[in-house]
Amino acid sequence: MSTSSETRETTRTDTDGATTDTSTTTATATAVRGTRLTLRAATLGRPDAAALADVDLDVPPGEILTVVGPSGCGKSTLLRTLAGLLPALTGSVEQDGRPIGGPAADRALVFQEDALLPWRSLLANVELPLAIQGAPRAERRKRAAAWLERVGLADRARQLPHRVSGGQRQRAQLARALAADPRAVLMDEPFGALDAQTRAGMQDLLVEVLHGTGATVVFVTHDVDEALFLGDRVALLGAGRLVAVRDVPRPRDRAAHDDPARVALRRDVLTSLSI
Repeated sequence: MSTSSETRETTRTDTDGATTDTSTTTATATAVRGTRLTLRAATLGRPDAAALADVDLDVPPGEILTVVGPSGCGKSTLLRTLAGLLPALTGSVEQDGRPIGGPAADRALVFQEDALLPWRSLLANVELPLAIQGAPRAERRKRAAAWLERVGLADRARQLPHRVSGGQRQRAQLARALAADPRAVLMDEPFGALDAQTRAGMQDLLVEVLHGTGATVVFVTHDVDEALFLGDRVALLGAGRLVAVRDVPRPRDRAAHDDPARVALRRDVLTSLSI
């Protein structure tokens, strides 16, 4: 997934079990295939507390879908269901046409809290998913270092999480999520605790590091402006249901903030959500 120009040697096992030798392939030539995430007539939540009912949603490979809605509307429940942490109560939840039965390495989950292990350095934290995958020590160290450089933390690699700022911890979490080349990245308000300037910087960084990867992204946020900047489409949740899914004009374009079509969509979203 990395678009760094660094050359690395690796072997990838595809979802069909085939092994592909990617030795001497530069990261710029690595093309991660996105994955399709689909919910059909799905009721989500816990048996004693359903959060969303009758959800029909299709997220095609490579799309960035943002999800907005008031507190308690089921945004995080939707994300955890796609991650395989919560089974659907009814209906189906699928990845590329196959039922999602639990967590998988090709679906990375990024939380609002950075969730870094406090006793491991930033480098060791980023290495962790690669170690779980069984990558050799030298390879995972090299890949983790390249991702820390990519997110601007090369000089903080040996620091423990409590020795760096909140924004830097989120950068490290992002590097950790992407280091293992996931096909889907599921993000639960990852920038919600950051100040406005740091948040905007993290949004731009996310766009930069995702560019050209092909990974599918589902990004939950309370912030309508963030949703309209990042998303190809925005899904609106409210009153225990999926209210609508709208196309976003000129996504990931800072200059589009005052575009009449974007302004109109923002007004419609706020009205629909009664925010």
